[in-house]
Amino acid sequence: MTADIHSLVGAYALDALDDLERAAFDRHLRECESCRAEADELRETASRLATGSWSVPPPQLRDDVLARIAETPQAPAKTPAKTSAKAAAAIRPARRLRWVAAAAVVLAAVGAGAAVYAIQDQRVRREQTLAAILTAPDVVWHEQPLLSGGRVRVATSEARDAGVIVLDADHAPAGGKVYQLWTIRSGVPASAGALDEGQSTSAQVVPDLPSAAAVGVTVENAPESATPTAPLEAKVDLA
Repeated sequence: MTADIHSLVGAYALDALDDLERAAFDRHLRECESCRAEADELRETASRLATGSWSVPPPQLRDDVLARIAETPQAPAKTPAKTSAKAAAAIRPARRLRWVAAAAVVLAAVGAGAAVYAIQDQRVRREQTLAAILTAPDVVWHEQPLLSGGRVRVATSEARDAGVIVLDADHAPAGGKVYQLWTIRSGVPASAGALDEGQSTSAQVVPDLPSAAAVGVTVENAPESATPTAPLEAKVDLA
């Protein structure tokens, strides 16, 4: 059992606790309002990301992802034994982002339609790469709201020489429009991929992302555009 029971909220939301830990955390939730709110938020995000998912993930994928998360060293919180409510509130946003990202990893693994084994194997490799970036010891997060509602989060890892753009929009664009992701280097945008019509969430792996100055999100005509259309839905500065 971890010494900081608050840190179990992410695993609790992912249903990754054993029976003893879950029982202990259930008791903790009766007394900790902030953990109840955080658990509700993580479950809501998980539910939104899971929309349209299929029910049979590749074998052992969930266990592999959770094992990778468990093996990642976590620096202990540098707070006194009796942390004030104000200080605890300041610590939790970073932890929440880490576990929302972990939820995205697991849920993306069970997302999409059924495919042949070769495509499933490709998905497994992608999700392993995604997990490796999001759980890297040097991962850095940046976040900006979308003009149309929702958020875009960008995780970068110098050690992995890659990053992940996590889009979580309130709704998908209508009228044949799609969200498109961009990296910006020396003021020049390059497409990092477009979502499908009707899609509002995505976790996109981008090689060499730490070298970019910024990440942008636009709304474009489907299937995608060669150049971004103003105004930007969001611009995330990475410097």
